[in-house]
Amino acid sequence: MPAQLVLYSDFVCPFCFIAENAVVARLAAEYDLALAWRGFELHPDTPPGGRALADLFGAERVQALKEQLRRFAADFGVGGLEVPDHIPNTRAALLLAEHARGRGRLAELRAEVMEAHWRGKRDIEDRAVLSECARAAGLDPAQALAALDDPALGSVVDRARQDATRAGVTGIPTFVLGARRVVGCQPYELVAAAAEAAGARRRPAPPLPAAG
Repeated sequence: MPAQLVLYSDFVCPFCFIAENAVVARLAAEYDLALAWRGFELHPDTPPGGRALADLFGAERVQALKEQLRRFAADFGVGGLEVPDHIPNTRAALLLAEHARGRGRLAELRAEVMEAHWRGKRDIEDRAVLSECARAAGLDPAQALAALDDPALGSVVDRARQDATRAGVTGIPTFVLGARRVVGCQPYELVAAAAEAAGARRRPAPPLPAAG
């Protein structure tokens, strides 16, 4: 039975995007792990329509911040990061993720939404964008959009944040591997060590190609 990795993240967290594309992807390739994703609404106070990055950090700091994030991503081997100029409210995206979870397409949907936001600079609060992400993830777009108004899914998203608070999650990404917890976009070796301590087994190395 594979060890479990519980991962708390949100779509507008750049460090979550970097960690998932670098650390989590490598972990999945090298270890027998079951990923249990938990949506964590990073900025629940963000108003509908989002908030300009300049309002949060100051216009003079935004360009420097973007460059720092690109360099940080590159250090993890993640390219193509395009930091949007505004932070959307992610509640609709988290609702859509829970809808996708119920249909077995969570991983596909999360990848599409992350890609749209961090490489496409698209507004993931826009229902048209979410509809496109749903279709690309193999979901029915009409059903996906209807799910955004489902109060039952809203309760699921609310409980997820409450559960995270009770679990002591204060920053993301947070990796929980057994009794070990790693917070932030940390080097692969640190997270891999926590995985091994939690009992994760390395996958067999692929066989070397036969000599020609």
